[in-house]
Amino acid sequence: MLPADLEISCDPNRIDVALVHAFLRASYWAEGRSRETVERSIGNSLCFGAYTAGRQIAFARVITDRAVFAYLADVFVIPEFRRRGVSKALMRAILSHPDLQTLRTFSLGTRDAHGLYAQFGFEAIREPDRLMARYGRSDDASA
Repeated sequence: MLPADLEISCDPNRIDVALVHAFLRASYWAEGRSRETVERSIGNSLCFGAYTAGRQIAFARVITDRAVFAYLADVFVIPEFRRRGVSKALMRAILSHPDLQTLRTFSLGTRDAHGLYAQFGFEAIREPDRLMARYGRSDDASA
């Protein structure tokens, strides 16, 4: 059940950087990411934190120009609060943010949460042959 006092905020001063770093460095997509990289990524993104009883329980960040493009990254809910609707509440807050209403493309990458994102209109890339990527260093999972 969704915590009754759930609050979602974009205030960067409320982000528990230690929590975010600890979760990300152990995740499959950001394994080993340094604290410095996490801090820089938070500082250069539109971040969302979910809180209950003053404690951060979820996080997501949007890399965006706040006009036409955005990429959703580093989304997580801490294990003890999963399956309670927190991720859906977080997604609703992200998609209703005023700065994200004119986007032409809002993309993300996932290995295991396709069902969640499909509920919010995300779908497989229509023309994957048009996309390219340049991969960075392998010694710091900062991508």
